[in-house]
Amino acid sequence: MQGKIFWLGHASIRIEADTVIYIDPWKVKGEPRADLILISHAHHDHFSPGDIKKLRKKDTVIVGPADCTSQLKGDVRTMAPGDAITVGAVKIEAVPAYNPHKPYHPQANRWLGFILTVEGKRIYFAGDTDLIPEMKGIRVDIAILPVGGTYTMTAAEAAQAAALIHPEVAIPIHCGDIVGTMEDAKEFHRLTPVPVEVKTPS
Repeated sequence: MQGKIFWLGHASIRIEADTVIYIDPWKVKGEPRADLILISHAHHDHFSPGDIKKLRKKDTVIVGPADCTSQLKGDVRTMAPGDAITVGAVKIEAVPAYNPHKPYHPQANRWLGFILTVEGKRIYFAGDTDLIPEMKGIRVDIAILPVGGTYTMTAAEAAQAAALIHPEVAIPIHCGDIVGTMEDAKEFHRLTPVPVEVKTPS
C-alpha cells in the first residue's frame, strides 16, 4: 500500500487506490482528479479552495471539520474527532489533532487527523498536531506524521509518536516548505524505532 501513497510536498498526500484520495491538497497539479478529498483544518496551507476546485469532479466527496465544510458546496461531509463514516470502499475515522501547549492548533477547534481503511490497510494521517495522549490508542499499519516542528511535532517528538503507535511503516511529512527541512525527515528516520520511508515530493 505504501507504494500507492504519494507525498505532494508540505502536508499534502495522494493515495491512488481504487479510490483516488487527497488529504490537505495544496499547490497540486490537478491530476489525477479526486474521488475523495479530506481536509484536516482551516489553515490556508491545508484548506485551499483553489486546489480543491482543481481536483474536484461532479461526484467528489469532501470531508473535513465544520469551519471548512461550511465554506463548500456539493457532497460535503462534516466530521469531528470521534466520528466515523464510510465513503464508497473507504472507512474514515476522525481523530484529534492539536497543540497542547502552543496556540496554533487549539484542541477547542476540534480539528482533525484521520485514520483511513483502504484496501484492508489502516493509514493514519496525523494532521497538524503535537505528541498527544490520544496517540497511545492508535493502531494502524501506516503512520503519516508531521516532523517539521514549530506548528507540529519535531522529528524527535514524531519518533516518540511512532514508537507509541508502532506501525509497519512511518512516513514523515510537513517539512521542506514553510517550516522544516528534509533534514528533519532524515532525523526522524534516524530516531524512529520502526521502519521509515522518506518520500520525495511528487
